[in-house]
Amino acid sequence: MPEKSITLIPFSTRELYDKGLAAVQKRNLDYAVTLFMQVLRLEPGLYEAREALRATQHQRATGKTSFFKKFVGSASAITRGQIALRSNPLEALIIAEEVLNDDPGNIPAHELLADAAIAAGFPKTAILSLEVAFKTKPTERKLAANLADAHAQLGNRARAEKLLRDLLAVDPHDSELNQKLKNVLADRTLREQGYDQAETGEGSYRNLIKDKAEAVALEQAGRTVKDADVATNLIATYEAQLAQEPGNLKLLREIADLYRRKNDFDRAAECYQRTLDVSGINDPMVLQQLRDTRIAKFDHRLQSVPADAPDREAQLEAIRVERSAWLLEDTKRRAEANPSDLAIRHELGELYFQAGKLGEAIAELQKAQNNPNRRIAAMNLLAQCFAKRNMNDLAVRKFREALKEKPVFDEEAKELAYQLGVVLEKMGKAEEAIEQFKLIYEQDVSYRDVMAKVDAYYAAQG
Repeated sequence: MPEKSITLIPFSTRELYDKGLAAVQKRNLDYAVTLFMQVLRLEPGLYEAREALRATQHQRATGKTSFFKKFVGSASAITRGQIALRSNPLEALIIAEEVLNDDPGNIPAHELLADAAIAAGFPKTAILSLEVAFKTKPTERKLAANLADAHAQLGNRARAEKLLRDLLAVDPHDSELNQKLKNVLADRTLREQGYDQAETGEGSYRNLIKDKAEAVALEQAGRTVKDADVATNLIATYEAQLAQEPGNLKLLREIADLYRRKNDFDRAAECYQRTLDVSGINDPMVLQQLRDTRIAKFDHRLQSVPADAPDREAQLEAIRVERSAWLLEDTKRRAEANPSDLAIRHELGELYFQAGKLGEAIAELQKAQNNPNRRIAAMNLLAQCFAKRNMNDLAVRKFREALKEKPVFDEEAKELAYQLGVVLEKMGKAEEAIEQFKLIYEQDVSYRDVMAKVDAYYAAQG
């Protein structure tokens, strides 16, 4: 799964990212962190969001959390992250970020995040944490080697070369490091002096690739694919290689990625599915790529509806309905395949709630609230389900329970307090309701219609 730029993500996710940036400008850092985390759950390869989250984590670090609390909490999370890393690097990324949200200087969390990013194929993300960890542990060879690999993947040859030479100064006979250094030097020679000159030098590029045509293909692969012609040429090259190596899963994934960049979503999906069939394993990363591709097809259809179409709104609504139905069915399938994954349970519960299937939503959200990472969000939706069914006393109890677990009055707490106030109003408990709206008013008068509610209350008091 390649890292993405902001221009390659769905519009709805981009909106969340923009809201996060706006929250940072307003110094509403807790809300910004929440938004950036949402974006990264949807698009784990969006480097701009990762970088913005890291900066926000450092801005809001206050030092109020005790060392003991940080140590105990992070140690448990790091252990969970290491377990997740074995089968689901994307989940490990989220766990590492959650630790960094409380302690942005936590080196084990940076190491976990880097390992997960490398496993997920996110070299820029890996470098973001590897550089932090390397400053603290400059003599750790595995850390330095991983950092060199990541820089080499991104074409940062000078940095990769220095790291490798420093490592070889300690152990000049390490054959693996020597080969890596040769690769970096050969790539530098190709790019700086041209292929013909590199052909005649020691440690030449000829020793690393078979022919000039392959060199051109690799050079193209190292760039962002900006037009369909380049993507088409790369696909042809890779498919020719695949004919010789039908079991090469890396090639299959790269071909799938290229088809997706060309907006040929059906062929991309076919390649991802073929990757699963060839490997015989339900790789969670490939499954996520397959799902993302199908969602991207819906988003592309939405963006392709002509602005001047007379029935534009009807077309858009039809696609949205189809997209929602597909998402629900796909999430049900994933939940059946992974019955113990509480994150999927939360996702399924939210989709049921949006579809108005409140009984099904309640069943899933009751399970999802046992996930510590999604607990408050699941409780919020569960309470709203109760309220929509006019089980108002149950809704009030669940909202109050969720609020008790909020250590700070952030955006999530405002939402809980507001929803609680609405239910209390519906129950005729005006005094209790206004107390909830006052809590929000004291912090943020612009939140929804809180100012109007509180002003009207005081006006009525004379």
